[in-house]
Amino acid sequence: MRYCGEQGCKQLIAKGRYCEDHRRKKRKKVVYSKNKSFYRTRDWKDLKAYCYQRDGGCCQRCGKFVFGKRSHHHHIVPIQIDPSLKLDPDNIMTLCSKCHPIVEKETMEEYFPKKKSDFDWKL
Repeated sequence: MRYCGEQGCKQLIAKGRYCEDHRRKKRKKVVYSKNKSFYRTRDWKDLKAYCYQRDGGCCQRCGKFVFGKRSHHHHIVPIQIDPSLKLDPDNIMTLCSKCHPIVEKETMEEYFPKKKSDFDWKL
């Protein structure tokens, strides 16, 4: 038994470096999509690599360089709208992690507008 590796912590642990309170949480890579199986195919991975190289590893919105696996690839026309464009390189843009949610929201608003009701008031 030994003490937790966190400075000032006096909790004894049997294995690992940190106690339960100070142990780092593992991040899961989550793909929020009905097309999860598509994003695991070799064709998609090859297309992502091609688009990353084509765009020079830069975000197409802000111009920031995005290193390898941290880059996001966005379908300009969503797969739900036109499935035939899902492997079209002209329909894919490289984005950074900060710009991707912004562009995703703009795309969803463009292709899937919310219906406004007469009772939709802001307080």
